[in-house]
Amino acid sequence: MLDGELRVALAPGIVPARDSRGRASLMQNQPRILVFDSGLGGLTVFSEVAKVRPDAAIVYAADDAGFPYGPLSEVALVARVVVVVGSLIEAHAPDLVVVACNTASTLVLPHLRARWPQVPFVGTVPAIKPAAAASRTKIIAVIATPGTVARDYTRALISDYAAGCRVVLVGSARLAGLAEAHMRGEAIKDEVLREEIAPCFVEEDGRRTDVIVLACTHYPLLIDCLERQAPWPVTWIDPAPAIARQAARVLAERLPGGPTNGPIDGQVQTGHAVFTRGAPIEAALDRALRRRGLVPLMSAAVAVT
Repeated sequence: MLDGELRVALAPGIVPARDSRGRASLMQNQPRILVFDSGLGGLTVFSEVAKVRPDAAIVYAADDAGFPYGPLSEVALVARVVVVVGSLIEAHAPDLVVVACNTASTLVLPHLRARWPQVPFVGTVPAIKPAAAASRTKIIAVIATPGTVARDYTRALISDYAAGCRVVLVGSARLAGLAEAHMRGEAIKDEVLREEIAPCFVEEDGRRTDVIVLACTHYPLLIDCLERQAPWPVTWIDPAPAIARQAARVLAERLPGGPTNGPIDGQVQTGHAVFTRGAPIEAALDRALRRRGLVPLMSAAVAVT
C-alpha cells in the first residue's frame, strides 16, 4: 500500500508532552479535537468549532510543508495526508478529527476512516445546497481550487442540489496562496483579487450572480477584501459554521453530555497550533493565531518519504 511505504519523522524535541497513559497532554479531561488543513484556511473552521465546543482542547494542524495540495496527483495527495494525519493522531489522540480542506476531504476521507475506524472524521464539501436555496436569481458561483472544480464529486453536488440554478464554476489557482500571504502580513493588490473573483460575477437575461460559494476554507480569510472588490453585493457562503455544527453533533454522539459553558476547572481556553514545515512562525502570523485563541505549540517538522 502506498501509505504503508511512507514514513513520518518528527524532529527531535518537538513531540508534545504526554500524560501517564501516553497521550498528548494539553488540557486534562477535555474532549480533544484535531482540526487539519493544508495551511491556514482551516483557521476559519477552528474559530467556529471553538465557539460550539468551548470546553474542548483543540489542536490546529497545518501541513504547510505540503501546501498547496492542488499540484499533487490524487495518489500522492492521499498518501501524504494519510501519513501526516496518522502522525497527528498518534501525537494528540483526538476524539474527533475535522479535515478542514475541500481538496483533502473529497479524496482522502474514505482512506482515513478505513485506517482509523475508531476515530470519527468530519470533512468539508462545497456548500452548493445552501447556496442554491439562498439564491433568488438562481445564478450562483462556486469558487474553488482547480482540483475541486474539476472533480466529479463537485459536479454531482450541483446535479443533486442545484439543478434549477445556473452554476458558474471558477477555478482559482492563486486565491489560497493570497490568503496565506495575507495572514502572514503581506499586502495583497486589489487588482489581483478583482481578477481572481471576476469570473464569479455573471449577468444574463436581466439576472446576475447573487450567491458565491467559497469552496476552499482559505477564502473566508479574505472575506473583507473580497467584499470590497466585488462589483455588486452578493451573499458569500462560508462553510465553516456548518462544518462546526456537524463536528459538534458527531462529538456529542461519541462523548455524550454536551459542551460546558467554557473551559473545565476555570482554565483559560486556548487552542494550540502545529506546522509540519518546522519553520519559525512569522510575527504577523503569530499575532493572527493568538487573536484567534491559538498558541503555537511547537514546530513539528514532518518528513514524508
